[in-house]
Amino acid sequence: MLRKTQIVKELITYAAWSMLALLLGMVYMRLVLGPNDTSEEGFWYLLHLFYDIGLVYVGFWIGVAIALCFVLLDVFFLRKKMTINPKNTVLRLVIMMVIAVIIGIIHYLLEKVIDVI
Repeated sequence: MLRKTQIVKELITYAAWSMLALLLGMVYMRLVLGPNDTSEEGFWYLLHLFYDIGLVYVGFWIGVAIALCFVLLDVFFLRKKMTINPKNTVLRLVIMMVIAVIIGIIHYLLEKVIDVI
């Protein structure tokens, strides 16, 4: 059975991985949307604001999907196969990137090909 310190340490570790996943979701949306070329003056300020809100809102949910997939994979599979050392941390980072690419492909298929989103 895990002690309280081990539980707190794992929660902090998963919180850090989840923050990284949220950041990956934002980066993905930035790549999809491209640069914000709208002016910040006058009526165009609303479009500038909608761009930023969309970037954060959709990027957040994509990051949540990445974090959920990664944490479930780590808890049920990776933790049993790996120990904590720098090589395995890099491997976990690569696995998170692969999950981000898979989620990005699914998002693209649902938005552009099937037109569900």
